[in-house]
Amino acid sequence: MASFDKEISYSNLKDLLAKGSGLLVDVRTKDEVDRGHIPGSIHIPVENVESDMSLDAAEFQSKFGVVKPSLDSSELVFHCQMGKRGALATEKARNLGFKNARNYAGGYKEWSEKGGK
Repeated sequence: MASFDKEISYSNLKDLLAKGSGLLVDVRTKDEVDRGHIPGSIHIPVENVESDMSLDAAEFQSKFGVVKPSLDSSELVFHCQMGKRGALATEKARNLGFKNARNYAGGYKEWSEKGGK
């Protein structure tokens, strides 16, 4: 697969979040998330992506308070600070069968610089 379909742009992410659809997963450390995060994201540290994304739907919803995305969901997006860990998490999710998982490569850095607007 070409890498372009594994990433989502700032504007496309804004549109996705404005619709209230999709699942945005912040894979940074707890300390990083505590300093600021993209509203509506859930926190799954990159090292936990495989185990947490392997939970059954009921366990996932109980742990994170949101519906677990289907394997063919095009609205599953991972992000970190600047893109590297988000790309790793995206690959881990794709290896689990989430074939349309994407990375917001701009990460929290780009989001905060643009003011989330």
